[in-house]
Amino acid sequence: MATSTPATTGGIWLLEDTPTGSIFTPERLNDEHRLIDQTAEEFAVKEVVANHDQLETKDWELARRLFRRSGELGLMATDVPEAYGGLELDKASSVVVGSRIGQCGSFGSSFGAQTGLTILPLVCFGTEGQKQQYLGKLVSGEWIGAYCLSESGSGSDALGAKARATRQDDGSYVLSGEKMWITNGGFADLFVVFAKVDGEHFTAFLVERSYAGVSSGKEEHKMGLHGSSTTPVILQDVRVPADNVLGEVGRGHKVAFNTLNYGRFKLAVAANGGARVAIGESARYAADRHQFGRPIASFGAIKHKLGEMVVRAFAVESMIYRTTGLLDEALADHDPTDPTLLRQTLEELAVECSILKVAGSEMIDYVLDENVQIHGGNGFVKDYPAERHYRDARVNRIFEGTNEINRLLMPGTLIRRALKGGLPLIASARSLQDEIMAPPSLPELSDDPFDDQRRAVSAFKKASVMVLGLAMQRYGEQLTDEQEVLSWAADILIDTYAADSAVTRAAQATTEAPNMAALQRDAACVYVNDATNRIEAAARSALAAMFEGDDLRMNLAALRRLLKVVPVNTVAMRRRLADAVVDRAGYMLS
Repeated sequence: MATSTPATTGGIWLLEDTPTGSIFTPERLNDEHRLIDQTAEEFAVKEVVANHDQLETKDWELARRLFRRSGELGLMATDVPEAYGGLELDKASSVVVGSRIGQCGSFGSSFGAQTGLTILPLVCFGTEGQKQQYLGKLVSGEWIGAYCLSESGSGSDALGAKARATRQDDGSYVLSGEKMWITNGGFADLFVVFAKVDGEHFTAFLVERSYAGVSSGKEEHKMGLHGSSTTPVILQDVRVPADNVLGEVGRGHKVAFNTLNYGRFKLAVAANGGARVAIGESARYAADRHQFGRPIASFGAIKHKLGEMVVRAFAVESMIYRTTGLLDEALADHDPTDPTLLRQTLEELAVECSILKVAGSEMIDYVLDENVQIHGGNGFVKDYPAERHYRDARVNRIFEGTNEINRLLMPGTLIRRALKGGLPLIASARSLQDEIMAPPSLPELSDDPFDDQRRAVSAFKKASVMVLGLAMQRYGEQLTDEQEVLSWAADILIDTYAADSAVTRAAQATTEAPNMAALQRDAACVYVNDATNRIEAAARSALAAMFEGDDLRMNLAALRRLLKVVPVNTVAMRRRLADAVVDRAGYMLS
């Protein structure tokens, strides 16, 4: 049965070594997961992508048919207990589905709003009556959901919402306000709406389209995602029953932020799926396109692009599955009808979810930009999908909290936990100071093929602790105002979690996936090599912002002592990865 606290500690990877064999990877997916993957892939390719041009004409009846079809296949039911019409599967199953639907552009966005932003908050915060009333309709695709948090004046500042809910004598509420940029807004049946009760208590409500006073504004003319509905949702004196409060009055921030944690995680999952498709498109085009009498895939500049696309996708994929394993481990053997542990676990893994959101959205931007570049002029016209992929993905850095907000959340959350005693970050920072001041020691000899990479990852963790510890010491309570320093610290955290996950996964591949172990090792080694340079640059910038003179020189010397990483031949490694992705006509590391 459920325990009172999650079985994992978010951020603890920063302060501990990660043993080989300890993380979940795609190589551990079982036969059931692979059958689910096959079903999701067939639906995505044959029914969604094949109809994408029609979806972009704003054919919302087609969109509804696709929702109902995905409901028939059980693709929206993975996170829902059987008691409410769901399949009650593990989070790995949800990730497998999300990765495939993430390849679907506009419909992927619509699907995410349904599963991650409507179904999930109902599972986590709904009453028994609310779950019985709505979840079955949502997982079947009979009803479509939408999540109404943003307003024209409150995007990142979600708690600054102006939408108002006025309590009535009979216990009901009257809602008024306008929500902006609502995915599925033009045809959704159920809205998760955030408003302030009596102008003060931020609260979530379940609002049906059938309620008098609910309407949708005009479709937004967007850069991308033309096949998804995005509109304002207008509330004009909408009477909502008291039973339709989601969670507790005044506790809407819990609903909003826990939902966003899972949404951030799932956004990275979708980005990973989209990147895999684009890498395949690039590899096939590079093999077929000839210049100067040779396929462009044979040129070093193109090999560099293909190899780097694979490296970045591999790192994000490794983080996704590692975090999936943490979720499933924490939720093992709990009562699926009791959402307490799920809420607690999502809150506990807030840092990992923010890391994935930023890393995933920026990874796919890189991959899709290079996909256009490899296609050359053909990548800039609608005859090839590279152009649409590029436009569709840009919003990912804005969705689910901007990347700037998420960068502030990562170190801020770790520091708050440290000050509350939930994470031994302060003790680790003090211990690191003693280590830096001690005489250097020779490293122990090892026959581990990943020994250099493990030492590098250990150095990354120490650099993270160093920057966070010095920032806490330098700024104290004013640290929240130092957004540049926090953002550099976040970049170090992202590269550290990615490198740690990639190296551990590649080491496990020697026994779990020997046929791809050499290529995974190449990907991990390239990532670590280049992360060293990024981490050093971010740390130097942060230190220069905090110190000057002798203090700066002393801390820079300490940083150089930490980041003594042996470089590798990234040219040869990227070329091997590029050759493999061309030979297999697609992403090949999972």
